[in-house]
Amino acid sequence: MDEARIKRLRWRTRRGTRELDALFGGWLDERFASADEAQRQAFDELLDVQDPDLWDWVMGHAKATRPDWQAIIDDIRARHRL
Repeated sequence: MDEARIKRLRWRTRRGTRELDALFGGWLDERFASADEAQRQAFDELLDVQDPDLWDWVMGHAKATRPDWQAIIDDIRARHRL
């Protein structure tokens, strides 16, 4: 695993709220290492999305604009029973 990549992603999972920090940081800690490269790239790109959109997706108020992002959001929601 590329430590520089993990450190960069760790920094990027620090969002505007503790809740989003925990949700996305948790996915990084628990799922990133076992994800395939396509999922890893999707997670990296997902972190470019603005916090209000991420929050709406995680809370189930809206769907992510890409299926690969929605798969990550669904995994986060399932892990936290949201």
